[in-house]
Amino acid sequence: MLEMNQNPAMELVQELPRKTILIVDDEAIIRDLCARALKGYRVLEAAEGEEALLIFEQGGIDVILTDVMMPGMGGIELLKRLKELEPTLVVIVMTGFAEKDVVLNALKADADDFITKPLNLLQLKTAVDNALVKKALKEELANLKSLDRLKTNFLSLISHKFRTPITAISLFLQNLASGVYDCEDETFRKNLQLIYHEAWYLERLVAELLAFSQVMDTGRGLKLEPCNLEVLIIQLLQEIKAASGKAGLETSFSHEQLPPLLLDREKITFALRHVIDNACKFSGDGGTVDVSLAQAGANCRIVVSDNGIGIAREDLPKIFEKFYQVDVGRTGQIKGFGLGLYYAKEFIRLHGGTITVDSEPGKGTRVTISLPLPAA
Repeated sequence: MLEMNQNPAMELVQELPRKTILIVDDEAIIRDLCARALKGYRVLEAAEGEEALLIFEQGGIDVILTDVMMPGMGGIELLKRLKELEPTLVVIVMTGFAEKDVVLNALKADADDFITKPLNLLQLKTAVDNALVKKALKEELANLKSLDRLKTNFLSLISHKFRTPITAISLFLQNLASGVYDCEDETFRKNLQLIYHEAWYLERLVAELLAFSQVMDTGRGLKLEPCNLEVLIIQLLQEIKAASGKAGLETSFSHEQLPPLLLDREKITFALRHVIDNACKFSGDGGTVDVSLAQAGANCRIVVSDNGIGIAREDLPKIFEKFYQVDVGRTGQIKGFGLGLYYAKEFIRLHGGTITVDSEPGKGTRVTISLPLPAA
């Protein structure tokens, strides 16, 4: 007997994860009827509001279908609590009451649809299908708003970072043009040196922006190639120490012989550069920055430690957030954009690795990066 080939489109549909619907009703027969009508979905059930919240907090719920009148927490109160936890969640309210107050209260609590009892099962299936479309649109709108806020914050940050050095350079040139300075005067030479550093800082900001534009597209995947981490770290230490301008800063590198790793060279270089650069940036002129590279089980471990100013415990959970910068002196003049560690963590995660930070104010910081070694 010949076997019929299955429709490829049907195979694709079968592979897609099923959407999950949570039915909340104190009557078991209603829950059972709804579950039977929603055969194409993964259906969970709860007999009351508190149970529904516990199930929802475990994650993975796409649509909630809830009765209004239930013992304990009613459907409207459940609706309010759910919307506080996840504003884009879609909630369909079932009610046997056509009273205006019930409908108004549900609308005020941001109900997405209504179904009246006795239930029309075809109407129920259609309402759930429509609710999933609405949820997708809500999530897309929320993402667009988030991107818009991110763009606004980034532009504001860039303006702030560029304004100070540009103002200093502009004022210096105006004073120079108006004859305020005597070119042989010691003050002139000091100001000239300061302006040189400001110009160098501007150049570095532009270079950092270009680096971000080249590597921040994490969705394009990894371009893997064999990389020798020993050589890469040595080069970075030399470059960063020279650029720091701290003649008394001491650096060291200890390492084991490891095989080349398959890495995206551009992304890993970016991550390591920002970790090492931060260690140098927050160490004093007489500070020390130590880097080690060693095997740890099936991973290689890179540890970057310094004896600099350290990070307060309350700041540690925030350091991988976009635009967050540790500002111990509360000056608002920390250099950079606050994006380095965010993307460093993303790039390390893309390689299947991890990055952790331990720190104590006044005692320095220790950053540990773990990357998987190639299989033997």
